[in-house]
Amino acid sequence: MPERRFVITFGCPDRTGIVARVSSFLADNGGWIVEAAYHTDPDTGWFFTRQEVRADSLPFGVDELRSRFAEVASSLSAESNWRVEDTEERRRVVILVSKEGHCLYDLLGRVAAGELDVDVRAVIGNHDNLADITRAHGIPFHHVPFPAGDKAEAFAEVRKLVDEHDPHAVVLARFMQILPPELCEAWSGRAINIHHSFLPSFVGARPYHQAHRRGVKLIGATCHYVTADLDAGPIIEQDVIRVDHGDTVPDLVRKGRDIEKITLARGLRWHLESRVLVHGNRTVVF
Repeated sequence: MPERRFVITFGCPDRTGIVARVSSFLADNGGWIVEAAYHTDPDTGWFFTRQEVRADSLPFGVDELRSRFAEVASSLSAESNWRVEDTEERRRVVILVSKEGHCLYDLLGRVAAGELDVDVRAVIGNHDNLADITRAHGIPFHHVPFPAGDKAEAFAEVRKLVDEHDPHAVVLARFMQILPPELCEAWSGRAINIHHSFLPSFVGARPYHQAHRRGVKLIGATCHYVTADLDAGPIIEQDVIRVDHGDTVPDLVRKGRDIEKITLARGLRWHLESRVLVHGNRTVVF
């Protein structure tokens, strides 16, 4: 079993003595820091940190740590921008899908192999194409059809199915529906999307065909948090792969899917490990 740790993350206005304040607090309580990361953004004057502490080094549990750290956070003007997580709590995930299965296959494979230690509570699809592979992994699949017109009722059903699990992450694994603003707000900081990185150059249908006609030399993927501003939420991870004149459209699609899978898996892992701090529309990833 991995060593149990408590993870402290926060952002606050930068000033002298922040590191000393946090370190002294932990040391005074016997806290054994095993990982620490810091970043100061000179443009905004904001400070960010992530601290991992051995749980067995403290004489109290995570609830007491939260209670005691609240005073430190307040003194640093961190306000609501702080969290204390317990690695012993298994992370809950709900995945939304449509027809394309490459991202779902990859995530389910990583979970089955023990590479991604998460509890996938459910997969919800607006088509039923991926029901069999989901159930083969012992995970419930819910089919919620989306009508061509008013989709409010369908989204209400999706929200009900998701919220009953109170997930740490809602993963849009090539879910081809635009979340309404109320869901973006309800799942703010938890809803994660993946898409190709051609935007804004190649908008609309058949982006790989458009890219092929332009003779692009790089294709990539972007993993980001979902906001009401379509495909413009804070970016968690991006990656690219080279292509050349000999690649066909199917080659581009295949390579694009490969990079989408890897980028989504990385972004999801970092999110669940509390390595992503959001400030405005930007992220700090430790």
